[in-house]
Amino acid sequence: MARFLIVEADGGSRGNPGPAGFGALVRDGKSGELLREIAETIGVASNNVAEYSGLIAGLSAAHEIDPSAEITVRMDSKLVIEQMSGRWQIKHPDMRELALKARNIHDRALITYEWIPRAENSHADSLANKALDGIAVAEIAPKKQINFLTERLTGTEKATTIYFVRHGTTDFTPNRRFSGGDGNDPALNALGLQQAQNVAREMAKIKPDILISSPLTRTMQTAAAISNTTGLSIIEDDSWIEIAFGKWDGMTFDDVKTQYPKDAQEWLSSTAFAPPGGESYDQVGERIDPAIDALVALYPEQKICVVTHNVVIRQIVRLTLSAPSHAAFHVDIDPCSITTLSVWHRDGLRILRSFSEVGHHRGSE
Repeated sequence: MARFLIVEADGGSRGNPGPAGFGALVRDGKSGELLREIAETIGVASNNVAEYSGLIAGLSAAHEIDPSAEITVRMDSKLVIEQMSGRWQIKHPDMRELALKARNIHDRALITYEWIPRAENSHADSLANKALDGIAVAEIAPKKQINFLTERLTGTEKATTIYFVRHGTTDFTPNRRFSGGDGNDPALNALGLQQAQNVAREMAKIKPDILISSPLTRTMQTAAAISNTTGLSIIEDDSWIEIAFGKWDGMTFDDVKTQYPKDAQEWLSSTAFAPPGGESYDQVGERIDPAIDALVALYPEQKICVVTHNVVIRQIVRLTLSAPSHAAFHVDIDPCSITTLSVWHRDGLRILRSFSEVGHHRGSE
């Protein structure tokens, strides 16, 4: 009977691109015994390159242990898992080269790929961070990193530009009532409908190629206004739905402090805490990060308008700036504002071009 092995891998870049490293491990699939751990740095690279490097290291270690083993690869990078599974195309030659290297390590028929949430990939993540933490300051090579960024910003490769539009005002907005992806689903009020018309005129100037919306009423109404000015059809995608507030939905924070005093304090203290029946800030970040990569993989070098929500955009900004998790508590997004992101599909470099802009919007070069 063939041996069963589990490979867990992760990679990261502090700067994207920046000093990068990966972690990988191999377990016995039946006993769970840890058979191999790997943590290495790879110089200046992007998140995607680091993740593929972790995959390659993990598969190589598993193949060394048993060339005939059945292997399940578990990673929290949806981009790598979907591309290696053959469900997503790999359009950039550099990523194709890494994927081909990974595919040539072990018999492809013996490998399955499984996406897991980041929280379930903590061992590989910790190995990647240990590798990065071991980098001496002198090894970071800031000049090389600056040159890498300059090449992206001034070179011939065209970025995918994503315009994240928050929906317009609802009756919940003025009192800051919790309005998540799992509750009351309020519609735009009169002010919100006017705001939607205003942002639709701005998007008509930008001329996006693709229009995507969270399926909630307030986002679909905002997207409908943009559809009318651009002629684009709306693609509904629940990847961009708002954080779920569970039992708190429809309540003000004062209501929560009265009815759930301990939970309210914990929510303010930790982005890992989820309201009863709801979702944590960290969980939103975990589903949004791969969703950005998925957009770029599907629509490389195009202009995309995504109509979404406050907490979602706050997490997008935090992730782009590589800010700590609690930074999401220190930004806010205006109704019907535009936050713009450029992403280079070759290596996943993300650049924040504008933040919560209302009114005249210059677009991007």
